Amino acid sequence: MPVGDDWPLQFGPDAALAVCAQAVFSADQKPDRVAVAVSGGSDSIAVLHLMARLATHEGFALHAVTVDHALRSDSAAEAAWVAQICAGLAVPHQVLRWNHAAIAGNLMDAARRARYGMMSDWAAGQNVSDVLLGHTADDQAETFLMELARRAGIDGLVGMQPQWQQGGVRFLRPFLTIPRAALRDYLSRQGVGWLDDPSNDNDRFARVKARRALAVLKPLGITVAVLGGVMANLRAAQGAVLAATRDAAARICTERAGGVVFDRPQWAATGAEEQRRLLVAALRWISGAGYAPRGSAVDRVLMALAKGQGATLAGCRIRVSGNGFCVIREPRAVAGLVAAPEQLWDGRWQVRGPFTQGQEIRALGMAGLRQCKDWRATGYSRDALVVSPAIWYDEALIAAPLAGFPAGFDARIVASFNQFVLSH
Repeated sequence: MPVGDDWPLQFGPDAALAVCAQAVFSADQKPDRVAVAVSGGSDSIAVLHLMARLATHEGFALHAVTVDHALRSDSAAEAAWVAQICAGLAVPHQVLRWNHAAIAGNLMDAARRARYGMMSDWAAGQNVSDVLLGHTADDQAETFLMELARRAGIDGLVGMQPQWQQGGVRFLRPFLTIPRAALRDYLSRQGVGWLDDPSNDNDRFARVKARRALAVLKPLGITVAVLGGVMANLRAAQGAVLAATRDAAARICTERAGGVVFDRPQWAATGAEEQRRLLVAALRWISGAGYAPRGSAVDRVLMALAKGQGATLAGCRIRVSGNGFCVIREPRAVAGLVAAPEQLWDGRWQVRGPFTQGQEIRALGMAGLRQCKDWRATGYSRDALVVSPAIWYDEALIAAPLAGFPAGFDARIVASFNQFVLSH
């Protein structure tokens, strides 16, 4: 059904939803093209309908995108149903199909990674700056219980992020404070239907178990709203911890040749929580990992450092020397890693220079380092240089920008360690 221009600004049962929708965009930075990720469930359909009304009022172009994970026999039919809804709202709609083989390991995590990867690539190609998601306060409460079962720390217990960047696209969850029932009431008032995902009744999934647990906990006063308040308190505490970690990073850490060097005396004078966070940040920044290593593995490295010993973890080497220790890439993690001239190497390095056809970016390695006669003059360690980017043509070394053999080439990290600490 088409939407009119009767956008509710202040009054009526839709007022709270209107505030959330409008708060997505600042007054001085209005987007031209916005998309809604629509699965067909009540939450995403409500967001689609609300944003279609807001688009008419604000004048931005609205798009919709559906990811067909191809995990159920009726997923294509559900995507087609969403297409019909979008056509009725005059919203352009795109279906992205996840073509995959058999999936080993955590299915839900693999699907999530694929979903956001495909959506960010699609949005960037369409010049869509923002993709809106339909997560609600109920999703937040369920996430809290799931993280509690995993014995998560404060970062897990604060719930889902309201927004983040991926591939140059901003993902937003504007309705995280709104209960699912409010969105369903909105759809009922508008005469709009939705699809119920059969997996929502499959208690093989942790989220379904958490949803049922919430119903059991309600008589104790543990409700979606109460857990939302708990998460708000935890976010305030998290803010103080993050500020302390950023201050510690400025005192303790120095970025060097793609690695992070830690001042040991300053490290020893820093609190245990800040130490853990800085170590995990260095490991993730260097390895490109989306998640922190397991807590027990991090504990093992922290114990080794306390004894003045090195370790390896998450594709990184931790080496202790004198009054410092450094976290650098592990050689076997980049062995065989190849990038074309226009691509990032190892997810972080941008190499520029006079490339010619057939040249590619690979790790310098020991064989390459032996050809760089002036590498010691750079002041960088052997361990750091062998995992730095170099330009090769077959087996011929063309340039090694960090190892004293630039040959007109330059290699830089696209986002610094301090930037990473500030944004995580």
